[in-house]
Amino acid sequence: MNNRKKIIAKYKDKFSEVKLWSKLRNYAKAAGTKTVYSALLLYYAYKRSDTPAWAKRIVLGTLGYFIAPIDVLPDLTPLIGYTDDIGILSLGLVTIAAYVNDEVKGNARKHLNKWFGDDLNEDDLKEVDEQL
Repeated sequence: MNNRKKIIAKYKDKFSEVKLWSKLRNYAKAAGTKTVYSALLLYYAYKRSDTPAWAKRIVLGTLGYFIAPIDVLPDLTPLIGYTDDIGILSLGLVTIAAYVNDEVKGNARKHLNKWFGDDLNEDDLKEVDEQL
């Protein structure tokens, strides 16, 4: 098991929907469009009934890492602090990409529009979508 997979396994018990929504609401602008979009894609893929248990465990670990207050690079600065988060989110997202459909993307985009409004960067969304 590589280092990132160990991190994901370690943090799956840290996931809570309340903590996820709180972190996203409070830090959306600081974390940036790619980070928030990736987290939302994972969350909505997790909520799908046809997402298998193994993929849901990956989502739990990935989002658990994202919401944990202490991680490899603390989320104190907007540019550097979320670098490790986007790496872990990307890994989790690519791993479960088969369960990210148009409905998942639509739900994620609705929330992004609420939080970012006119500041929403479509190029960032496209970059994340191209990884899938």
